[in-house]
Amino acid sequence: MDATVLILGSGFSGLAMAARLQQDGVSFLVLERASTVGGTWRDNVYPGCACDVASHLYSLSFALNPDWTSAYARQPEIRAYLEGLVDERALRPHIVFGAEVRAAVFSEGWTLRCADGRVFRGRFVVNGVGALRDPSIPSVPNAFQGPQMHSARWDASVSLEGKRVVVIGTGASAVQIVPAIQGQVGSMAVVQRTPPWIVPRRDTRYSDLTRWCFRHVPGLGRLWRWMMWLNHEVRYPLFFGGGALQGLAKRALRWHLRSAVADPALRVRVTPDYRIGCKRVLVAEGWYEALQQPHVSLCSGSVASLEEDAVVLEDGTRLEADVVIWCTGFRVDDPLGAMTVAGVDGVDLKGWWGSRPRAYLGIAVPHFPDAFILLGPNTALGHSSVLLMIEAQVRWIRQAIAWSLETDRPVEVSEDRLVDFLGEMDGRHQDQVWMSGCRSWYLNAEGENYTIWPGGTWDYTLRTWSFDPSVCVEEARDAPG
Repeated sequence: MDATVLILGSGFSGLAMAARLQQDGVSFLVLERASTVGGTWRDNVYPGCACDVASHLYSLSFALNPDWTSAYARQPEIRAYLEGLVDERALRPHIVFGAEVRAAVFSEGWTLRCADGRVFRGRFVVNGVGALRDPSIPSVPNAFQGPQMHSARWDASVSLEGKRVVVIGTGASAVQIVPAIQGQVGSMAVVQRTPPWIVPRRDTRYSDLTRWCFRHVPGLGRLWRWMMWLNHEVRYPLFFGGGALQGLAKRALRWHLRSAVADPALRVRVTPDYRIGCKRVLVAEGWYEALQQPHVSLCSGSVASLEEDAVVLEDGTRLEADVVIWCTGFRVDDPLGAMTVAGVDGVDLKGWWGSRPRAYLGIAVPHFPDAFILLGPNTALGHSSVLLMIEAQVRWIRQAIAWSLETDRPVEVSEDRLVDFLGEMDGRHQDQVWMSGCRSWYLNAEGENYTIWPGGTWDYTLRTWSFDPSVCVEEARDAPG
């Protein structure tokens, strides 16, 4: 056995799990497919890349950072934070780089096989790779001869200076990329399928004095983090509630839109026709201003094909291009990617899931003993920091592992408990705003929400505060000796 716990991925999820297991004195290895740590914040290096959650909330509670330079941290600073966490906690010796896991098989423990042929064995496995990993690009005829790139695979060697650029998509990455590059390009066409609701990002730089206070005044950083949590948490009833609260939020965002967009015709085109929160609410600055630049045009519709030197929309509109940038998100409906997972009696996880990934509390799946997921099904958020969810899950998993090691019984959630949990999720989702009719990555083809947690972070934290052994199958299988 190589380690008691095998962790997949070295982003926030994997490193949080590793740091806590190290604290518990449990042996572990982190298997990372790339050559450096960072996950999402390593892969996404596009211009303007930044977090839309306040910096002090987008950090781990046990590794507060007093040195954030602004209210909303940029990508290089977040990646540096993760690198610093690895070094400060002496985690690097426990990380195996270039280890892309292709298969995980349960048989008296877990055996993980990598693409390069290496094999690792452990009693427990924790999948921390997340769903925002593999880019999604629409399958359309593509004969484009110029450079094209996905936002998560940015090619900095491609010059945009004076070029005709087509940006496809108006999601979270597009609203950062477009303002950041519009000053360089010769012309830009932005292809929009549906307009997003935009919350202005009121970013501010922290002064040297402020950072000194965060570092030296006892409790200030933790108090500020709590205030940021409260600030984000109140967004849940505002954006995802109904009645007066939804109306209040809509009036505020429409006022922001009216004050930012002078052209009435453009204003109509960037005004969503769905309820706030039905699709991801975006936090951005400079988006509306960029769309109003004379060399920037907004085109509504979907892409039909790419010709040698142009993007063609379904209505026949032809957008000449030197460079194409895909801002089309990730394959969240296929969180396992190329990896296969075989549980008890060879049960295939991808096949067992079908079109709906599902797990008890978003963490554990029946038929897959001693295997856990971080940021699994129904644990994503649309209003606050997912790091709060990660830390809640890490706490639950640590307790589950400790119970299993003490009792020599595996952690295998019963199917009845999962069915009850899914019934609760479906019931709570029915009246939520994301079920109000819009098309979003929150839902599968059957209209089931398998991504978002239907409540606040406080709710999930309470639900996962302690591990209850009664969730396991009554006749537990023998744990590996």
